[in-house]
Amino acid sequence: MLSITIANLNFLFSWRPYQAKVLENFSTHINDNHFHIVAPPGSGKTILGIEIIKRVGKKTLILAPTLTIRNQWEDRLQNFFTTDCNFKQISFDIKQPSDITFSTYQALHSFYKSFETKEGYYNFFKKHQIEVLLLDEAHHLKNAWWKCLYDLKEQHIQTVVALTATPPYDSEISEIQKYFKLCGEIDDEIVVPDLVKEHNLCPHQDLVFLSKPEDQEINFITDFRLRVAQFVTDILNDKEFISFLKQHRFYAKTEENLEELYRFSDFFSSLLIFLHEAKETIPIEKLEVLGFDKKEKIEFPSITNEWVQVLFQHLLVTDRDYLLEHEVYLNTLEKRLRKLTVFSKNKVNLVGNELLYKSLSNSPSKLKSITTIVQQEQQNLQDDLRCVILSDYIRKEYLNCSLPEIKEIKKLGVVPIFHHVRTTTKNKSTLAVLTGSLVIIHSSNIAKIGLIDAIDNYNYTPLKSDTEYVILTSKNSSKHTIVEAITQLFELGHIKVLIGTKSLLGEGWDAPSINSLILASVVGSFVTSNQMRGRAIRVDSKNPNKVGLIWHLACIDTSDELGGRDFEILARRFNAFLGISNDEKAVISNGIERLHLPTSFIDKDIQQQNKKTLELSKNRDLIAQRWTNAICKGKGVIKELTFYNEKNEQFPKQKKLYYQDIVKYIVGEIIIGLSFFIPEFIIKNFNVLLQKGVVYFLLALSSALGLTFGYKIYKSVQLYVYFGLIHKKIDKMAAAILESLHDLDHLTTPLDEIQIKTELLAEGNVSCTIHGANRYESTLFIKALDELLQPIDNPKYLLIKTNWLRKKLKLNNFFPVPEIFSARKKECQIFQSHWNKHIGKSKLVYTRTMNGRKLLLKARLFHIHNVNNELTKKNVVWK
Repeated sequence: MLSITIANLNFLFSWRPYQAKVLENFSTHINDNHFHIVAPPGSGKTILGIEIIKRVGKKTLILAPTLTIRNQWEDRLQNFFTTDCNFKQISFDIKQPSDITFSTYQALHSFYKSFETKEGYYNFFKKHQIEVLLLDEAHHLKNAWWKCLYDLKEQHIQTVVALTATPPYDSEISEIQKYFKLCGEIDDEIVVPDLVKEHNLCPHQDLVFLSKPEDQEINFITDFRLRVAQFVTDILNDKEFISFLKQHRFYAKTEENLEELYRFSDFFSSLLIFLHEAKETIPIEKLEVLGFDKKEKIEFPSITNEWVQVLFQHLLVTDRDYLLEHEVYLNTLEKRLRKLTVFSKNKVNLVGNELLYKSLSNSPSKLKSITTIVQQEQQNLQDDLRCVILSDYIRKEYLNCSLPEIKEIKKLGVVPIFHHVRTTTKNKSTLAVLTGSLVIIHSSNIAKIGLIDAIDNYNYTPLKSDTEYVILTSKNSSKHTIVEAITQLFELGHIKVLIGTKSLLGEGWDAPSINSLILASVVGSFVTSNQMRGRAIRVDSKNPNKVGLIWHLACIDTSDELGGRDFEILARRFNAFLGISNDEKAVISNGIERLHLPTSFIDKDIQQQNKKTLELSKNRDLIAQRWTNAICKGKGVIKELTFYNEKNEQFPKQKKLYYQDIVKYIVGEIIIGLSFFIPEFIIKNFNVLLQKGVVYFLLALSSALGLTFGYKIYKSVQLYVYFGLIHKKIDKMAAAILESLHDLDHLTTPLDEIQIKTELLAEGNVSCTIHGANRYESTLFIKALDELLQPIDNPKYLLIKTNWLRKKLKLNNFFPVPEIFSARKKECQIFQSHWNKHIGKSKLVYTRTMNGRKLLLKARLFHIHNVNNELTKKNVVWK
């Protein structure tokens, strides 16, 4: 039979509704020679990609991040677009391309480097008339890989097709810009709720299983915190150290070192805060350089480990060369910090985040969590269980551990997990390991491999620590075939619990039957976590009622009220994907808040939460029903920024005025007060009215009102002028940002099609959502608003609100100009003009000058007088 050409490829099945919708708009999107699609795992991106190649109809180079994903492309092409797998114009060798060439990013980069000149590289593709690049999992394209592709696009390639589940929004802005320069703006997007609605992804839920550090870890953490606390206490009372600080040129000769002082404003702030905490009186001239005057009340922040860390980092590292005359004393300080294990590789770390994180993220307590989850899921699903456990490392050194040694394993990894599960499960024959360099199966499954592939293709070596298991290797050294064989055993149910590495199974590996995924990985990036999670949410044609559970592990630092660094990394991971909330009235959103985990972490809370989690896992039907209910409530996803007030406990009374509608609050309070005060005043002073007349009586009433209500009204008006109506103010800020984005050509959607909605929520929180914009535009908008509302860090430009009343009340509102408007002064001025139009007069300050750094330092040090000291949270919500 004759082979077919690209133009004759024909999809053999029916398009899913959302795929058909994407293809309907193809001709419009391809006008700029870019087609950029965002779609989650399981949405059929590969099939869409092949159809797009067919429609373009030119020689194409398809690039993927791994060989597994590369091979899937050829498999999908032959099985979904040909009747007899007879498309022959393909190649897997980039040096010998065909009509469609499948390769990897690594192979292309190596090929690029093999040319002596770039012109030779470009001419190769021109000679072979390859005019289309298809970039699969395009979020991988950064730096070196990006360079060889972008140069090729600029010199020769006509069309770029980019497919990804997760644009790298959490990367540096320069990397994001590179990504979009190569891939083009996002043309279309398929979202998880749409896919669940169309039954192309299964209902699913993320579950967090908490563990408490083992005694040794608790002792390590507690001892660390106590030693650091004692050090801070001691150093605050150390007269020699205080004297040393006061001799520092920034303090002793402030006026002479202004330029350098403003360059290291963090250090100068830490120095002043430390001395203030040590009960030293700070001379006003030291504060005048920051812009404070003698009449201004200055409230210093309390000293924290972070501030002390900044102080010592500068003294022992940054400023060391300028303090040579104090080298003997600095050596003494350094030894003290090294003894505390808080100074290493020229870095002071009094907070202990990374040190404690390494301890908690690989805590052996997670091994117990995994065995508990596996046992629960075995009860929940029994013969239907298809559980995958993903970890970062193999840990082959533990392969032949005896039973007593297994209990002493202190590291997380594939082999430690395997040992813990095999020694606690009753279903040993259904347990297996699949990694790139280690495959373990139960001996009873050897014969079953013969049903899938020739047994002679494999070698079997009994596992020394448990001879019921064998180490499986392929005689032809093909990892591809052994992965396929184990995958088939898993799909058929001979293997029910499969332990592997995220590098092999986390991206591109396809096993639709997975209904329970345990993420024993400490990776926290947006991209990787979303890819791993995607393994469990695919539909399974053999199990139409599948509900997937994704289990996340966190070891709680009980000495930290927020749960510690491991929990913080987990929370960050949850920002990467949409999911269902645990409310009775379920909502689909991103973020860990939807799970309603404890706000504090003590032993009792951890145990109760885990009990609730295990109970929830039993009722998969309830999870499916919540998805159905939530999907019916919305039409699409929108970006939302939530502005919180409850996490900052300073000035609770002012907060009440700040967040509740201040006008209503003031008027209501005064009316209630007057309704009691005036009648009582008239009754008590009626004789004054009769004896001295109306004028005298009104003067007395005015004086009494002034004495009783005057200060309250004054403070309320001051707060109103200072803070304003916050939800309305955020609405005005949002308008200024949106119009600036439009004027600077960052928007492709017409301005009149985009709406901003700001709402005052319960407990004084404020939400701002953007409707009608595409995902890229929404991301730019939310990021800019978030920067505007976050505590001031080190912006290039500041806006200072100015008017006559503020000057009289000595009020200073500082706002950072968002980064997207800060590249050039002209762009800042465009933003400022929209700010002035919506919010009021302002002064634009460039912070890289002497005066600018002075104001920046004042804004940061004087942060409790700054409106944007609150915390914000970026969300994606189905509405």
